[in-house]
Amino acid sequence: MRDDVTQVGLRIDVDTLRGTREGVPRLLTLLKQQHILGSFFFSVGPDNMGRHLWRLLKPAFFIKMLRSRAASLYGWDILLAGTFWPGRKIGQTLPEVIRNTQTAGHEVGLHAWDHYKWQTYVESMPASVIQHELQQAYDSLYTITAFKPCCSAAAGWKCTDDVLQEKEKLLFRYNSDCRGHSIFRPVINGQPATPQIPVTLPTYDEMIGRKGITQNNYNEILLEMIQPGQLNVLTIHAEVEGIVCAELFSNFLQRAHQHHIEFVPLGQLLPDLEHIPMGRIKIATQAGREGSMCLQDNLN
Repeated sequence: MRDDVTQVGLRIDVDTLRGTREGVPRLLTLLKQQHILGSFFFSVGPDNMGRHLWRLLKPAFFIKMLRSRAASLYGWDILLAGTFWPGRKIGQTLPEVIRNTQTAGHEVGLHAWDHYKWQTYVESMPASVIQHELQQAYDSLYTITAFKPCCSAAAGWKCTDDVLQEKEKLLFRYNSDCRGHSIFRPVINGQPATPQIPVTLPTYDEMIGRKGITQNNYNEILLEMIQPGQLNVLTIHAEVEGIVCAELFSNFLQRAHQHHIEFVPLGQLLPDLEHIPMGRIKIATQAGREGSMCLQDNLN
């Protein structure tokens, strides 16, 4: 790698049936054109994302939906999925899309079985239920790709110590379950766990409509947040950058290339284990998001 090149880990979250069906193929085409590989994290169980609509009763979530123009951003098929009809199982319905992602050379990791259920209830789930959710998703990806998933990224950045302990049993090379600033190994019951590669940059829905950020200046501001010599990890969503914001994201990639930014799969950022410091994960809030999420925390 040239000295003037800044690496950015590219994480692509795939939350819904529509994102898998429409967003992923479009992103695969775009990334191939730009000679970019990234890390795709798939939700493979039932698409029940429409059940989040009850959260409109919460003012913070309602404001976020208005600010990000969620109905036009995601589409009513996503916003209502799993409400008036049973959620369709994504991996079972669209296995070829996931296989095509693997064949194209991207990292394929576990995001969730039921994204809605995980994001809403995981903090109160008993370990047995967490294990069942993870194992279902793991087995589904293994069946589809014929490869054991090597990595995972918790839906909604929702994670607990019980989650980390259950993930240890699946022997992932790394997890990406929190927001933070550097790669670390969380300490659970006094023992270092699988490395975490935290997301360092905000997502589109966290930025747009806040502090004067619009479609016109979004790419410029996001590029300014990428810091040479530091860990840079960007999360995009198949439902956003792969569909309604595809042109915006294409422009972002072109401008990033002009700034000597190289996008890589998250696994390419991992140093040797002995060079990874210890840390913790804590539950906190993040600007632009409704509800709690996991953040990197230093050991006391």
